[in-house]
Amino acid sequence: MSHYLNYVGGEWVAATSGTKHEHFNPANPSVCVGTTENSTSEDVDQAIIEAKQAFVNWKEMSPVARGEILRKAADLLEQDVQDIAEMATKEMGKRLVETKGEVLRGAMILRYYAQEGMRKMGELLPSMNPQNTLYSMRVPLGVVSCITPWNFPVAIPIWKMAPALIYGNTVVWKPAQETGLTAAKIAEVFEKAGLPKGVLNLVNGSGSTVGNALVEHKDVSAITFTGSNQVGRLIASKAVATNKKFQLELGGKNPVVVLEDADLDLAAKLTVEGTMKQTGQRCTATSRVYVVESIYEQFKEKLVEKVKEIKTGDGMQEDVTMGPVASSKQFDTVTSYIAKGTEEGANILYGGKALKGEEYSGGYFIEPTIFENVTNEMTIAKEEIFGPVLAVIKVADYQEALDQANDTMYGLSASLFTSNLDKAFHFIKNSEAGMVQINGETGGAEPQAPFGGMKESSSGTREQGQAAVEFFTAYKTVAITSFL
Repeated sequence: MSHYLNYVGGEWVAATSGTKHEHFNPANPSVCVGTTENSTSEDVDQAIIEAKQAFVNWKEMSPVARGEILRKAADLLEQDVQDIAEMATKEMGKRLVETKGEVLRGAMILRYYAQEGMRKMGELLPSMNPQNTLYSMRVPLGVVSCITPWNFPVAIPIWKMAPALIYGNTVVWKPAQETGLTAAKIAEVFEKAGLPKGVLNLVNGSGSTVGNALVEHKDVSAITFTGSNQVGRLIASKAVATNKKFQLELGGKNPVVVLEDADLDLAAKLTVEGTMKQTGQRCTATSRVYVVESIYEQFKEKLVEKVKEIKTGDGMQEDVTMGPVASSKQFDTVTSYIAKGTEEGANILYGGKALKGEEYSGGYFIEPTIFENVTNEMTIAKEEIFGPVLAVIKVADYQEALDQANDTMYGLSASLFTSNLDKAFHFIKNSEAGMVQINGETGGAEPQAPFGGMKESSSGTREQGQAAVEFFTAYKTVAITSFL
C-alpha cells in the first residue's frame, strides 16, 4: 500500500496535521489503495512561499528551456503509463483502457505546450511618434493555484499546469482528495524531468482547508479551477474581492439533437458512448438527446441495442466496458437522480438499478440508464447528474429541438446528427454552447483547440490551445523613445 507525502519546494514532506487520508477502490471499497497527507493552511503557506521564491528564476529561464523540461516530462509520462493508469483506475474506478488513454493524452498536452515555448510572446506596434519603438510583450502572472477534479486526475491537471509553467508561472496544485495518489505520481514525473525546486508544489487535503487557503492567499496571483458550479461561485466571489485572476470550468448538461436525415446507427452509437464513457463522469458527457418524432421509435430501439452491449465491472478487467462511479457519495447522488426521474413521471427504458452481488464486491456500480417520456421541466433534464444516465426527449422538428437544447443554464458542449448542411451551419451558429459537434459525440477535445463553455459552464477564458496564453499571462506595453 502506497503512502505519499506532499511535494513542496522540491522535497517530499509530511503535512503539519500529522494525519492521513485513506483511498479506497470504488470497485471494491474494502481495499485501501494507499494514503496521502491531510494538509493544513500552514502547509499551503509554505508551498506558496516556495513557489514565490522559485518564480524569480523560473520566469527568467528561456521558454525554450522550459519547453525541454515539459518534453522530458512527456517522455517519462509515456514510460510510466501502465503504473500511473493502474493507480488512477484503482482510485476512481475508470476503466484501465480509459486511464491509459488519459495518461497518453497528458503526454500529448505536454508536448504541445513544449512547442509553445518557441512561439512569439509579443508584437511590434506602429507608433504615432516616429521616434518611438512601441511593442507589447506577454509576461507571467506569478504563483498560480491549480485546483483540479477527480474525474480526469491526469489530463485536467496537466492541461492547467503545462501552460502555466511554459509561460513562466510557478504552481501550487491541490488535486481532488479522492485522487491524491495519482497526483503524487504526476508530481514525481515533473521531479524526474528536472523541474527546478519550488516551481511545482503539491498539497493534498480537503477543499475547505487547502482550497480556501489557496484562493485567499495574498501571494497567489491567479486561480484555475475545474469542478462544481457551487464551489466555482465561491471561488469567483473570493477572487474578485482580492483582485485575483480566476478561471472556472464548471458543469454541463450537454444535448444531442438527432434529425430524420441522420445516420441513425452512428447517432445511436455515439450518443451512448457520449453518455456512458467514463461512467458518465465527464463535464462534456451527453445527458439529453432530442429526437424528432418521425424517427423516435426507431432511434429508441437502436439506443437500447447499444446500451445492452455494455458490460459493467471492475475497470481493471479487459472485457469490461463501464466501471463503477467514483465514490459512495457519487453513487448516492446518481441513484437519487434516477429515483427523482421516476418520481417526476419519466419512464426507465433501460437500467436504473444499482448492481449488487458477489461479482461486484460491494462496489459502486450502477446500470447504464435510459429514461424516456422526459420533459425539459424535469430535474433529470435540468441538473447535471454526472453519471451513466440519459434522458430521451421527443420533439416535433429541428427548431423545437434547438430551442429545448438551449433551454438550460449550462452551455458547454452540444451535438447535432444530420446530413443537412444548412441545418448543420444553423446549429453551429445558434447552439448556445462553447463547443459544437456535427455528427460526433459531445465529449472530447484536442490539445490544440480551445476548451470551455458559455453561460454557467465557464467563466469565459478558455483552456488548452493557444487560448491558454490569455489566462496565464498579462500584457506589458513598452515604448522606447530615441532622441538621435
